[in-house]
Amino acid sequence: MREKLFIGPRLRLLRQARSWTLEVCAARLGLSPSYLSQLEANQRPVTARVLIDAMRVFEVDAAALDAADDQRLIADLREAAADPVSGEDAPGLGEIKQVVTNAPQFARAYLALHRAYRQLDERLKQTEEAVSLDERGAASALLPYEEVRDFFHYKDNYIHALDLAAEALAGELGLEEGAGVEAALERRLESLGVRIERSREFDLLRRYDPETRTLLLGAAQPAATRAFQMAYQIAAMTLSDVVEAELTAASFRSQSAAQVCRTGLLNYAAGALLLPYERFRETARRVRHDVEQLSLIFQTSLEQVFHRLSTLQRSGARGVPFYFVRLDRAGNITKRHSATRFHFARFGGACPMWNVHDAFSRPDAWLVQLAQMPDGVRYVCIAKGVVKPSGAYLQADRRYALGLGCEAQYADQLVYADGLDLAGPSAPIGVSCRICERVDCTQRAFPPVDRKFEVLENDRRWVPYSL
Repeated sequence: MREKLFIGPRLRLLRQARSWTLEVCAARLGLSPSYLSQLEANQRPVTARVLIDAMRVFEVDAAALDAADDQRLIADLREAAADPVSGEDAPGLGEIKQVVTNAPQFARAYLALHRAYRQLDERLKQTEEAVSLDERGAASALLPYEEVRDFFHYKDNYIHALDLAAEALAGELGLEEGAGVEAALERRLESLGVRIERSREFDLLRRYDPETRTLLLGAAQPAATRAFQMAYQIAAMTLSDVVEAELTAASFRSQSAAQVCRTGLLNYAAGALLLPYERFRETARRVRHDVEQLSLIFQTSLEQVFHRLSTLQRSGARGVPFYFVRLDRAGNITKRHSATRFHFARFGGACPMWNVHDAFSRPDAWLVQLAQMPDGVRYVCIAKGVVKPSGAYLQADRRYALGLGCEAQYADQLVYADGLDLAGPSAPIGVSCRICERVDCTQRAFPPVDRKFEVLENDRRWVPYSL
């Protein structure tokens, strides 16, 4: 049975953005004002015909009326509402869905308030720690990073104006698939008056001196890394007006967050320059999203390809919606981007049943998992371990796990899904233990914060309590 679609708040926002009265909008949609009023109040689901008419009248694609943002908002609000700080029982999933569906702006305001509380609480804890340890400079860079993550998260990890500008710049530079990319980038930097030098510092990626206009690149770094750093510098010097416009529109709460986002946007632009949207999307489709082939064709790193695949959400030319995540060995999520309904934990660790954790023990293998989230959506999850040599015996290599995935409905477009039994069982995974709904998971670290539990004094099992 197909799930009913309610798009009331989106219809209302689209109508109000055009300053149309209910009567004017209803006439354009071929509906009665009372029927449109019921649609906007989510008292009636939208039909296929009305949905198509709305796309035509408002001149938007289906994504503007899609409920993917609702799913993200539901997941984020559920996790925030389950925070034990409130001292009250968390609202049920049904109540949260009603709030998101009928009052999305209220839901976002609640999330902003909760985020502000968490930031204040974190600062207080850091202050106490700094005083107790007699240390200075305990200010954390984590909180601005979280604000920037939300910025990209709610934009589906796609920045339209910047992507278009980077694609046009790639055509201007004549960048071809893997053919003299580094040389073409060097020529453009020279035309900008930048001199390129190599450094033997083992941990250096890029250092730019604006006074001497010298770009220092780490000689020990792979060619793909050097190319990316040159692309970053070109973007910083030629696309800064587009980047600053995005920052102004974002209205970050702190200068630190704006600085973090500026770097993120320039990284985005560098990736879009090396992997131009249309050419990369078509090539990815042709090779069925084989990451290794794409890396060889475009002469980029695996991580750059993983990241770029998660950004292909241009209106009218969308690619497969992927999530991308990078974890360190401690389980910290150091990068996360998603154009899917896949939910990442905002606080606490990720689900131990997720195959991305296994990639550290098998860095030479590509791991593929058919997984199902508690909301019933199934995903093809791809994981790959990456070792980045330090270049020195006494310096530890950097190790990461990269994760990429999409909903199972796109499995036929993935080479990694060949041989998967899509009709068979799927691995049950969740967001994190603190909000996971599964009652039969043997890998639970602790009970969910929004559920009552009972300690089993005379019945010891793998999990020592029942929900």
